[in-house]
Amino acid sequence: MKQILQNLKTGATEIVEVPAPGVGRERLLIRSSRTLVSAGTERMLVDFGKAGWIEKARQQPEKVKQVLDKIRTDGLMPTVDAVFNKLDEPMPLGYCNAGVVLEVGAGITDLQPGDRVASNGPHAEVVCVPRNLCAKIPDGVSDDEAAFTVLGAIALQGIRLAAPYLGERFIVFGLGLVGLLSVQLLRACGCPVLAVDVSETRLRLAASFGAETVNLEVGADPVTAAMAWTGGKGVDGVIIAASAKGDDIVHQVASACCKRGRIILVGVVDLNLRRGDFYEKELTFQVSCSYGPGRYDEKYEQGGQDYPVGFVRWTEQRNFEAVLEAMRAGQLRVKELITHRLALEEAGDAYGRVLHDSEALGIIIEYPEGNEKGDSPNFSLREKKDSPLFPVFPPISPVTVGVIGAGNYARTILLPALTRTKTYLAMVADINGVAAAHAARKFRAGKAVSAHRLILDDPGIQAVFVLVGHHLHARFVCEALEAGKYVFVEKPLAINETQLAEVIGAYEKIQG
Repeated sequence: MKQILQNLKTGATEIVEVPAPGVGRERLLIRSSRTLVSAGTERMLVDFGKAGWIEKARQQPEKVKQVLDKIRTDGLMPTVDAVFNKLDEPMPLGYCNAGVVLEVGAGITDLQPGDRVASNGPHAEVVCVPRNLCAKIPDGVSDDEAAFTVLGAIALQGIRLAAPYLGERFIVFGLGLVGLLSVQLLRACGCPVLAVDVSETRLRLAASFGAETVNLEVGADPVTAAMAWTGGKGVDGVIIAASAKGDDIVHQVASACCKRGRIILVGVVDLNLRRGDFYEKELTFQVSCSYGPGRYDEKYEQGGQDYPVGFVRWTEQRNFEAVLEAMRAGQLRVKELITHRLALEEAGDAYGRVLHDSEALGIIIEYPEGNEKGDSPNFSLREKKDSPLFPVFPPISPVTVGVIGAGNYARTILLPALTRTKTYLAMVADINGVAAAHAARKFRAGKAVSAHRLILDDPGIQAVFVLVGHHLHARFVCEALEAGKYVFVEKPLAINETQLAEVIGAYEKIQG
């Protein structure tokens, strides 16, 4: 399958052939129909990749500190190797996806193949997404509209933190996609909105959604405008959806607030807060975290552990559902926000250009329609002999091996060691197709696959290296032994006595 990847070392944006991801427990395999480019976030990643080393360091001073700490503990050369390995890893772009379910993993009973869903999957033909990071698309909502779900949830979470009441007056500062979605959601809550930006086009869109506007490009002062708009009282709340350097925006909106007003930061601005702005009015300032409660909680997002609705009414998934319902009910209009459409095949060439187009707003990537049952979940490098990204190297030794797992240990320790031996690396498998493809390319493997059974079922592979998570070591060792392979496993062999007994049993079985 094809996927859009970003090289953080060079800044190159490429459409790359990689194995489709495998499906696991509490996960869905989805064939993409549309994805939405989050221009702010993705432009930042592209620009970061194209920046020189000094500029990269300036943009991430906290990472520089981590590097210096690692030099002190591990030494210079190991740290340099670690940094270059990290920058060499391709980064999947995108997190606004709409598509059709191809396959559901164990533990999922409320969705089935053929259902349309919105998720935070990347720009790829097939994506694997945890159940709590997707929501079913209701009838009446198109795939184009559904691709805005995740950005809508980001806007909605900021508004939930602001806790607007009917009739309260709000400023939305910054009219990118999140800002324009925030305008509409606040209007749906019965709140008059004053929209602030430098783009006349975006201000006209905000006005069409029912907002009053302030054009900074012509020298208008947002504080003066806000005071005039509220009869000198000041606004009740502010959503900052802008991305800017300095603390001028925070100072301006604080000056425009009434006493005990609320300021919610959804965008990215410097936080050199001035005490006087907040002390005299007892203002509240809060930074909104992405899609909502559950974000960055491993047990919720990856483990499928939901929060009780009576205690956490709006999780990130339930925010997805609320946004989709607002679209269905006509309270959230997004079709007017689409300015560009790209076919997947042309996205690589046009990506950077469109991201830096001043008129770009909603950029939709369209994917070719495919078999609802899905294409082959694996990509064979041998079948792509003309691919410059995945050169094929013939076997140089009668000793043929396969590697299951393409994580950090595999890429930094074992695979480099294998390249210094006379073994032939026939196959690298990882449920993450991007990781498998990157490792196969870098270490000259014959194939990259997402299904480990292809290694075990290949009669030409004599030995298998098991480099997956510790809790899976025993299971994969047993499967490899049963397949008649020699096995090298990263420690530990097992994590409890039951697993150890299973490994011993599998070994004794093949012995006799």
